[in-house]
Amino acid sequence: MPTRTIIASLAALALLGGCASTGWMTPPAAPAGIVAPVEPAAPVDDGIVAGLLTDNQVQTAFAEIEAMRALNNERLVELTEIPAPPFAEQARGADMAARMRALGLSDVSIDAVGNVIARRPGTAGSEARSIAIVAHLDTVFPEGTDVTVHREGDLFTAPGIGDNSRGLVVLLSLIDAMQRAGIETRDDLVFIASVGEEGLGDLRGVRHLYETDASPFASFIAIDGGDAARLVVTAVGSIRYRVTFRGPGGHSYGHFGRAQPHQALAEAILRFTEAATPITLDGTKATFSFGRVGGGTSVNSIPFESWMEVDMRSANPQKLDALHQAFLNSVDAALEAANARRRENEALTVDLDPVGSRPPGEGDLNAPIVLHAMAAIRAMGQEPELTASSTDANIPISRGVPSVTMSRGGISRNAHAPNESWLDQDSHEAIQMALLVALAEAGLVSSE
Repeated sequence: MPTRTIIASLAALALLGGCASTGWMTPPAAPAGIVAPVEPAAPVDDGIVAGLLTDNQVQTAFAEIEAMRALNNERLVELTEIPAPPFAEQARGADMAARMRALGLSDVSIDAVGNVIARRPGTAGSEARSIAIVAHLDTVFPEGTDVTVHREGDLFTAPGIGDNSRGLVVLLSLIDAMQRAGIETRDDLVFIASVGEEGLGDLRGVRHLYETDASPFASFIAIDGGDAARLVVTAVGSIRYRVTFRGPGGHSYGHFGRAQPHQALAEAILRFTEAATPITLDGTKATFSFGRVGGGTSVNSIPFESWMEVDMRSANPQKLDALHQAFLNSVDAALEAANARRRENEALTVDLDPVGSRPPGEGDLNAPIVLHAMAAIRAMGQEPELTASSTDANIPISRGVPSVTMSRGGISRNAHAPNESWLDQDSHEAIQMALLVALAEAGLVSSE
């Protein structure tokens, strides 16, 4: 039998099968990726958003949002130039907490993992529900990345400027506009600058919120995405591993015949590609990638280790499970084949280290929050595009909490690249859309 060691507990991965117990409704085929418009069966506008649009306080807040364009761009530059690499968001988090307090919120805290949590109380007191509005602090860029912002007119360029410094600006703008307009809500609005949304962060910020309180929010709005019409209602799940084949190593000539970790790794990649490709060809989108590969010491050495990082994704839990099983089988088969070829010395071993597991889930297309968000998008003259993606909303969606991920506004380009850019074009509309959804969920207490 192959010697396979799974370093970390896979209990979280085992839960994936139950994350979307309602099953998967296969959408019509969509072009190149995850966008698949789906219309809910219920009426899109239940009248709440339409009523908000005519409210004097909401109109005042809308005007304030438009008037703070220059201020928001200042906020954007200042936040972007505070580095927030993976697992090191503390400085940006402290800055966000200070800004929230400066806007008049008194209940502001930073939790054990670094989430910044600011509660704007509703009028319902102990009966108030909590509505979460979340944008993540972290970027994908490592420590030492130059995050200086370069501006040409309305175009801003810097690593992380759109994803997700602009999302943080939306949070501040919402608080600011409501404070200026004197808006009160029935339920509490909880503004959260979360940690660990990107990559190996594995949604650790929002995951922590649900680990400390099984049901902290009645509904959940994430701000993370560029296109104003894009509305994420389905959670793309993922399973990620770091795989390391290990052997004795040696001299390329003198120890020829010893088991080769690189050969085993290459065979695992090939076997998995052949087994996984059919799973990706039709139905709900499923993907896999080999994001990083490494190992070895010199050209004239047999490496003592060879490693890779593998990413598997799908919104369909059955497809994700199928990819996962194909991956495990391929690693086992590659290890066995490599050891069978060796002529001398000890066998190879392999370590499987899970480095990420994001739960999939299908949101309720007829949930009020989805209908409110669609109505808000239409109020801005856009046609909603209901999509699937991996965001902070994965966690609440997988637990059945009504959730959406909405646009941060403007036009984002080259996310996760050093030349990432954000164009300030009609950027106020996304803030206004988020305000409408927040007020529809929390209940506007009218002063009229």
